[in-house]
Amino acid sequence: MRNATFGLALTLMIGWLIWIGKPVLLPVLAAAISVYVLSTAAESMKGLPLLGRLPSWARRVLILIAFVLAVVLLFVLVINNLTQVVAALGRYEANLQTLVTRSASLLGIEDEPTWANLRRATLDQVDFGSWIAPALISLRGFGSTLFLVVLYASFFMAERGMIARKLVTALGGTEGGTGTGTRALSLLARINERIGEYLFVKTVVNLILGAISFVIMLALGIEFALFWAVLIAFLNYIPYIGSLIGVIFPVLLSLAQFGTLGMAGVVLISLTAAQVLVGAYLEPRMMGRAFNLSPLAVLLALAFWSALWGLPGALLAVPMTASLVLVLAEIQATRPVAILLSANGRV
Repeated sequence: MRNATFGLALTLMIGWLIWIGKPVLLPVLAAAISVYVLSTAAESMKGLPLLGRLPSWARRVLILIAFVLAVVLLFVLVINNLTQVVAALGRYEANLQTLVTRSASLLGIEDEPTWANLRRATLDQVDFGSWIAPALISLRGFGSTLFLVVLYASFFMAERGMIARKLVTALGGTEGGTGTGTRALSLLARINERIGEYLFVKTVVNLILGAISFVIMLALGIEFALFWAVLIAFLNYIPYIGSLIGVIFPVLLSLAQFGTLGMAGVVLISLTAAQVLVGAYLEPRMMGRAFNLSPLAVLLALAFWSALWGLPGALLAVPMTASLVLVLAEIQATRPVAILLSANGRV
């Protein structure tokens, strides 16, 4: 009973420290997870004709430069699309008014509800001006977090090999290949391989999904198609619910842009078909054994990290939980917990 009490107290304390330390821990963990993707991508470059001849440090530098450019372009894309959305609000309002009027006529309601009445009851009750300052602060915080992620990722990439050697030395060396340092190094190698493989494959899958979604929205004439495609690819890191959330936004925009339910239905069906194709057919074949977590463990991880850190916690939930399962599997007392959390009972 006493051990259970101490364990509960320790769990609550760790949870509180994780919650209160979000501003510091979030960019560090995001950078560490980014390094897994970058390192795996650098290793994959060995199979390319010209880039494969480069030394490992040169490939890592090229990947890091590409990562920095991608982060900068992402921030510019967000700023640019926010400006365009603000400029298009008047046109969207007119299209929504037409949609409400047409729907009211189809339902045999000539006078009520009109868009003016709906707006007075809903939008006019909201002070959008009071949202501007918090939105700008959030955007500035987003930019600061991206900068810290790039900075930390650069240092992690530079010291990646040295960290492993320091870990072995700190734990007493190799001792002929059977010491604590050797076991820790073996565990670290398995974590790096498993998490690196998962994140790299997941990133490739998300890029494919984003490209397919971009082509669909471009063909349908959806405005800001590139932004929505990036958002869909980004949210697909969240298992089960991320893809659903990613589809909702362009569907809602199509209502405001075209003012017709039929077009919104076409967008919904097209993007959902792309999600099903990638999620049900392509991803399971590419993922292999890298994703060794039971669906229940994934849902619990999503609930826990989302409650602590919101959307960033949901994005980081799966790789952090997969790492935890590998660590628990190495400790004899906690190995049963790792087996319960795994998808196939093998860790």
